[in-house]
Formats: sequence, C-alpha cells, structure tokens
Amino acid sequence: MSLEKITYPNQKYKLMRFSILNVSTRSITGAALILAASVLVSRFLGLIRDRILAGIFGAGIELDIYFAAFRIPDLIYSIIIGGAITSAFIPVFMNKLAKDEEHAWKIAQSFFYIAGVGLSGIAFLMFLLMPFIMPLVVPGFDAESRATAVEMSRIMLLSPIFLGLSAVFTGILHSFRKFLVYSLAPIFYNIGIIIGAVWLTKYFGINGLAWGVVLGAFGHMAVQAPITFSSGLRLTPFYGFRHPEIKRILKLMLPRSLGLAAYQINLWVITAIASTLVVGSLTVFNLANHLQYLPIGLIGVSFATAVFPNLSQAISERDYKDYLSELSKTLRGVFFMVLPVSILFFIMRAQIVRIVLGTGEFSWEATRLTAAALGAFSLGIFAYALTPVLSKAFYAQENTKTPVIASSIGMGVNILLSAFLIYIVFPNDGLLAFLERILKVSDVPGVAVIGLPLSFSISGIIALALLFAAFFRDKRNISILPELTLSTLRVVPSALAVGIVSWIMLRVYAFIFPIETFVSIFSQTIFASLVALVLYLAIAYFGRFQEFDFLVSFLGNRFKKRMRRATQVQLDGVDDFHKDNSSPAN
Repeated sequence: MSLEKITYPNQKYKLMRFSILNVSTRSITGAALILAASVLVSRFLGLIRDRILAGIFGAGIELDIYFAAFRIPDLIYSIIIGGAITSAFIPVFMNKLAKDEEHAWKIAQSFFYIAGVGLSGIAFLMFLLMPFIMPLVVPGFDAESRATAVEMSRIMLLSPIFLGLSAVFTGILHSFRKFLVYSLAPIFYNIGIIIGAVWLTKYFGINGLAWGVVLGAFGHMAVQAPITFSSGLRLTPFYGFRHPEIKRILKLMLPRSLGLAAYQINLWVITAIASTLVVGSLTVFNLANHLQYLPIGLIGVSFATAVFPNLSQAISERDYKDYLSELSKTLRGVFFMVLPVSILFFIMRAQIVRIVLGTGEFSWEATRLTAAALGAFSLGIFAYALTPVLSKAFYAQENTKTPVIASSIGMGVNILLSAFLIYIVFPNDGLLAFLERILKVSDVPGVAVIGLPLSFSISGIIALALLFAAFFRDKRNISILPELTLSTLRVVPSALAVGIVSWIMLRVYAFIFPIETFVSIFSQTIFASLVALVLYLAIAYFGRFQEFDFLVSFLGNRFKKRMRRATQVQLDGVDDFHKDNSSPAN
C-alpha cells in the first residue's frame, strides 16, 4: 500500500494546525524544489555569513581558531546522530508507521531520549578532555591560540545536543514528507551564526562566534519542534533499548556512524595539516569549501533528500523497477545540472571569491589563494553531488555498510594524499610550480594549501567510483547502465562547451567594460554565466535530452506528463531500460 494513501487517525485534528507548514509533499520534484529553494536561501545566508567573517577578521588566526573549534562538536554530532536519521531511523520508523502508528511513535520517543542523553553525556566528557584533545587537532597552533580554541569549542559543545534533537525531528518530518518546515531549519542556523558575528562578538569577543553557533543550532531545533509534536510525537516515558526496532536502529546506525567517523577524522587531519602551514591556511580551505558546497547542497543533497522516501517506499513495496527508475532519473538529472556548474566554478573562481569574500580585512592575496583552492575543489564537485544520491539508494535497502566502506576508503586516500602532496611532493617545487601556473598564484605565499582541496576532490571521485562499482555488482542494476552511459556522453561535451563559452565571454566583457568595482565584476560574472547556460539549455532542448525534461519538471512541473510518456516509450524500446534516483549521505 502506498504511504501517500495512509491516513493516521490521531492526526485528524493535528493537521488543522500549522496548516501551511504541515503540508506533505508527494512528488520528488516538488520536494526537491522546496529543499533546493531552502538550500539556496540558506546558502545565500551562508555566503553573507562568510563575507561578514572575512570582512571582519580576514584570513588570519582568529578565523583559523574559529574553524578549528568546530572539529570536536562536529565529530560528536556526526558519529552519534548524524548518520542515524537517514540510514537507520527513517526506514524503521516509516515501516512501523504503516503498520502500527502508536508503536511507531513509541520508537520515535525512545530515540529522542537516546539522542538527547547520549549527546549530552559525550559533550560533557569532551568538555573535560578538551585541553588534552585540542593539541591533536591543531598541532601547529601556539599555546595562546590553542587555549582560545579550547574555550570556543567548549561553548560549541552545546550545538550538537540541539542539532541531535533537531535531527530526530527531521527524521519524523521526512517520514511524513513535510519538507517545508524542515527546509527552514538551516536558514535559522545561519541566521544565528550571523547574529553571533555581527552582534555577539561586540560583547563576548571572538567567543561571540561560538555563541552564535549555539544560537543557530537552537533555532534549527526550535523551528521544527511545533510541527513535529503536532504530527504525533509525545514525550512519554522512555520506551527502552530492548525492543527489536530500537535495537535495529542502533544496529543500522553503527556502520553509518563509523563512516561518518572516518569523514570527521579526515577533516580532523586536514585541520591538523592546515595548522602547520602559514596563518590563514585553515580559513582559506574552509571558505573555499563552503563555496564549492553550494552546488552540492543545492542540487545533490536536495534531490537525494527528496528521493529517499520514494526509494524506501519502492523497496518496502518490492517494486524494484520503480526503485531503479527513480534512482536513474535522479542520477542523470543531478549530473546534468551539476557538471556545467562545476566547470563554471573553475572558470570563474576568481570572480566568485571576489564577489563573495572580497571585502574589509580579506586581502587580495587571500582572495587569490581562496580562488585557487576553489579551483581545486571544483574538480570534484560532480562526485560529491552524485554521492549523496547513490548512497541513499543503498540506505533504502537498509545497506549502510557499502557507502561506509566506499567513503572510508575515499577519506583514507584523502588523508594520505594530502600529507604526501604537502610534505613530500610540494617541497620539491615541480608539481606545485605547475599548479601555481594553472591557478595563477605563482607570486602568492602559502600556495601549498591547495594540496588539501586537490586531495579532497581526487578522493571524492574515487569514493564515487567505488559506490558505482558496488552498485553494479547486483546484476539487476546493470539495466540502467546504458541510459547512464548515454547521459554521460551527452552531458560531458555539452558542459565543456559551457566552460569554453564562459571563458570567452569573461574576456569579451573585460575588453568592453572596466572590471574594477564590485558591480562590474558581478555583472561580468552574470553575463558570462547566462550566455554559457543559455547555450547549454539550447543544446539540451534541441538535442532532446531527457535530462532537460527532468530540469523543466523540477523548475515548473509543467511537462511531467510528457516526460513520463517519453520515458515509457524509451522503456518499451530498450530492454530493461530503467530510470533511477540515488544520493549518498554526507
């Protein structure tokens, strides 16, 4: 039975309240549109946040400390709760909800308690151990900088508690496809950090940034709480650990938590390496990382989050054909959208950094170095956008081990390659000099930091390749390989054409107009981007790309019926030619 047709008796009066936010989104495109719009607003606020931070502090030791202080709180959240929602809680909760609503809510209540108590206990332990842990996070910092990082990180330990409880709310809202209220949560999170940077630093100094993170995490939780409780969650007495569903959630959590532990250890090592480089290296890496994550979050994560309930439902109903169809469609759509964007990010890296971060104390050298790091990051954007989708395909089948193994291998490669490049290869000047010429930073000090994003991109591509290899080991999945291959052969040359045209248009604009002000640089970037993207869409339209229909459906939902008819024609003409959507969790 379809989850969309289920009516839960206890919700009849609850759905009257918060009517707008309580709406369930049934289609993938509708859900993805909501999520993408929220990601766009959230990321826009994130760009404002980073611009404020860069303008106030520059690429100096203050922001290095701020980013280093995140490591332990992020580690706690990710390992304990971050992967449990998508990989463990949602499938178990949805399955039970369709059979026994009252029992399902008891499971949710118990998991809420487990998350709150577990995170609080570990946060308290880390509070006590922080002075001993921080030297391992930033071995290159001096004693004063490490002491400040300890103080800020201790404040930030409140954030994983709030975010953990918020994650339980998120899992419940996703199960009911109530994406609208969830989409507001990251917006509130960024608003909190902005408040910390603009106002709280006036009263608490640099620690105001840490309090801003805590405020943002609380807002992330608080905005989801009313709709979650109106949907049916009640804080009744603890249900216990012994029930089979609770045990199953904890069992499914373990592999995913290990995978996220690998990811966090990877960030830990990157932070440690960056702390041994010139001051500002950690800031450059993180600011460039935030920029490159914009298309990943907007496209890859949004579609991965939106398609996951559909994949889970198809598996629960044993409709494997529909599962593959949803997965293929999403993979091809995401690749179609993200590849030209990643190429534009490489071509326009200097313009992007100047527009977003080029203000106040953020120097010209820091701008150029961050642009070089963004260029290195852009090589792997497509991989990190597809990984969430493909990972969700495994999670829908309650297979949490495969994505964990793939990501762990990728992170291991990243750690080894980062250390190898920075401490062994780059000191010999050969490869580093070549990269300096390509990225146009030959006269900028501290260029060795680009080894970190370069390794990050390479490892992401390797992890994605491993996921695909594991996915196609199942012979049933090979049926979608022809359409994925055909899509790649269409999209890659078209996206390369976008890059060439954008490069030419940047120079045409600079030849006609001066580009010395913010407005002129912004206009140059918009002009070149629009010309290139119009060309790309024209190629897709006249070339009858199915991915173009998917994009149209996503943006306006006008051609949904036509897309389905075209899909059916193709399915009839090609043996087992299915379409799938998949996204791996970060």
